Amino acid sequence: MASVIVLGAKGRFGCAAVQAFTEAGWTVTRAGRGLSGADCVEVYATDAQALQAVCTEQDVIVNAVNPPYDQWQRTIPKLTDAVIAVARATGATVMIPGNIYNYGRLLPPVLREDTPWVANTRKGHIRIRMERAYRDSGVRTIVLRGGDFIDTVQSGNWFESYIAPKASQGKLTYPGPRDRVHAWAYLPDMARAMVGLAEKRDQFSPFEEFSFEGYALTGDELIAHVERIVGKPMRVSRLPWIGVWLMGLWSPLMREVFEMRYLWRRPHAIDGSKLRAALPGFHATPAEKALAVYLTKNTGAYVRVPKTA
Repeated sequence: MASVIVLGAKGRFGCAAVQAFTEAGWTVTRAGRGLSGADCVEVYATDAQALQAVCTEQDVIVNAVNPPYDQWQRTIPKLTDAVIAVARATGATVMIPGNIYNYGRLLPPVLREDTPWVANTRKGHIRIRMERAYRDSGVRTIVLRGGDFIDTVQSGNWFESYIAPKASQGKLTYPGPRDRVHAWAYLPDMARAMVGLAEKRDQFSPFEEFSFEGYALTGDELIAHVERIVGKPMRVSRLPWIGVWLMGLWSPLMREVFEMRYLWRRPHAIDGSKLRAALPGFHATPAEKALAVYLTKNTGAYVRVPKTA
């Protein structure tokens, strides 16, 4: 039976990965701080020595650690060095949920694995250095790159934190022009795709990227989905970016959030052709059903769950 350790198991992608690997029959170890249960280990992922002790018998290491934006500069290089050292010592495959920050503010309308990395934001440069470190290390690494997350629970993502927290009251807030396409990734689907890639890991090159298509939705399309699910029209307001900028004058986290506003102004979709070829039997959840799962559980709205599979 294959084994996987999920670093950052309490986080957004980490939780979804734990569930997906468990449901697929893997032996799963959850790693992080403040965890409980027989399948858990307490470890700082930046501590290579401690990390190696808990990864010795693992076939796959999922690096789902995602510190707050304002801690990336300090934490991610240490984390990268530690995980590479452990993977090199144990022979484990590293799997990483990637994002689209690598492509920069002028990202093209369709993103593929061969789209150039031309980041011009702080976080984009950090992600590029991280992924290049894995590529150059010789450690077997798989990056699964997706858009903004849609979760099943409240986990601090754009959809539940900014767009839909008042959906039960018939109110939405949208961060950009409503005619621009934006890339979304439903976390349970993306985690299932990662499991599928993990099960074929020996068939890939030492460093492999896959793009997770998810949903390409304009603001109007997203709003229409929510209206159909909740069963009433939404009053939609614009996110006040000037307020985010002002908060960023004293909040490093808000300053980093403001830096990424271009993703709501620049239309972009993700081409999942390579992933479909690698996982021909993979079926994604329809967008409206995915949104209904979150709205049903978390907003208090009376929702109509679509019957489509």
